[in-house]
Amino acid sequence: MKRLAIFDCDGTLVDGQANVCLAMEEAFAETGLTAPSRTVIRRAVGLSLPQAMAMLLPESSSQDQDMLAERYRLAFRRQRDAGLVYEPLFEGMEDLLRHLHGSGWTLAVATGKSDRGLAHCLAEHGITGLFASLQTADRHPSKPHPAMIEQVLFETAITAADAVMIGDTSFDMVMAQSAGVTALGVGWGYHDDDELFASGARGVAQTINELRTMLEAVQ
Repeated sequence: MKRLAIFDCDGTLVDGQANVCLAMEEAFAETGLTAPSRTVIRRAVGLSLPQAMAMLLPESSSQDQDMLAERYRLAFRRQRDAGLVYEPLFEGMEDLLRHLHGSGWTLAVATGKSDRGLAHCLAEHGITGLFASLQTADRHPSKPHPAMIEQVLFETAITAADAVMIGDTSFDMVMAQSAGVTALGVGWGYHDDDELFASGARGVAQTINELRTMLEAVQ
């Protein structure tokens, strides 16, 4: 039986919250706005940029939200070009990925990152080749729309019944439910356990070893 594990990136595979918050604060400052708290900013991680800006600035116009999104992109790019972007894999994650890959699992990513951002992140850790499908916000509607998962299923020719979505936000859980795949949450990301369960998580792992056990138990 083919088995498919689809991972979110930020907050699930890697911890990039500091760079996200810094770039968002810079984008707000450049437009003369007061940035939300970092707690609020982190809650928007996982959404595509237009949707994230709409969440952070609900009373603003779509034009202002688009402008802020572009300022964020530029701020993050400046960080990257200056060598300041630090997105470490969570401890034990690389071992888990290599174990799953070696055990016959097909691996994929579904993320709110851009193509460029995801490619850089995976290449930096030397794990690009572990993934059979990479889906980003550049080519799909924002989470929780199921388009990213549907494309992974199409590209890998694996059925939804044999797939698992692993993520740290309610957006990931709802996306999984909408696509008909099993949803597993991780407790080291941006949304709390209660939200993950309420959004459809079958379980929420608190450690990498716990996640490995949950994946091995998925039927």
